[in-house]
Amino acid sequence: MPFPLAALLLTSLLTSPSAALPACPQIFGHGGYPTGANAWERDQIRQPNNPTAIRQHKAWGAAGVEADLQLTRNGTKAVMWHNTSTWGLTGTKKNVTEIWWATGDTKLDGRTITRGPFQGETVYTFREWLAAMRSAGMIGLVEIKPEAKQSLFSTDAAIKARAWAEVLDPVRENHQSQEIMLYSHDSAITTELRSRVTAAGMTQVLSGRPIWPDVTKWEEPPPSWTLNQNAWQTALQSGAKRIATDYPSQLRSWLAGKCQ
Repeated sequence: MPFPLAALLLTSLLTSPSAALPACPQIFGHGGYPTGANAWERDQIRQPNNPTAIRQHKAWGAAGVEADLQLTRNGTKAVMWHNTSTWGLTGTKKNVTEIWWATGDTKLDGRTITRGPFQGETVYTFREWLAAMRSAGMIGLVEIKPEAKQSLFSTDAAIKARAWAEVLDPVRENHQSQEIMLYSHDSAITTELRSRVTAAGMTQVLSGRPIWPDVTKWEEPPPSWTLNQNAWQTALQSGAKRIATDYPSQLRSWLAGKCQ
């Protein structure tokens, strides 16, 4: 009796090389930042904190990006910027926490990036950045920088309330229409963030983060991406659903033929 055609097709699919391949992880791009003494002097402002960088990471094959949230003086505006100061921007160098967003002769609004691949781009508010991410169809992973503690934990209740509103109100307004994840490397911010998003019914913004397998220590010019291949292989074999990297384009190319 001939073997049923459906069974033959199923056998072929199960034994084909592609059937054994793991699912391809989503890639999250992150702009590399130098390490060591005076790293900020070598920083080329590669972080995807602006629409031009977001579109570039999407073109490189990223499904999302990791970006950086700071708060201006007295928690008056949540902005997307990575350095403690305005180093790398036009205008007088000042710490972001010491200046206003739109008032004063050292205001942050209107300053532009002075070097690197996104030279000429401006600083964006958190809301503007979320709008750009939504337009690009990208997933946002947002690090609340430790410097934000100045206002997030202010002894002035009004400043503290305003600062947390600047962080969480844009998320509350948008998290049902786009995926947004929040985190911090600061333990105090992490604890307070968890409490506040839980109270707001938004615990999903704390989950789903990618793993970070890169082993390279970023420098300018960038070190070879090939140093990460073994770590990427381990992450893929472990079933990682999302991988964050400073090399989104290279990771996308490396994954070809290794996943489906």
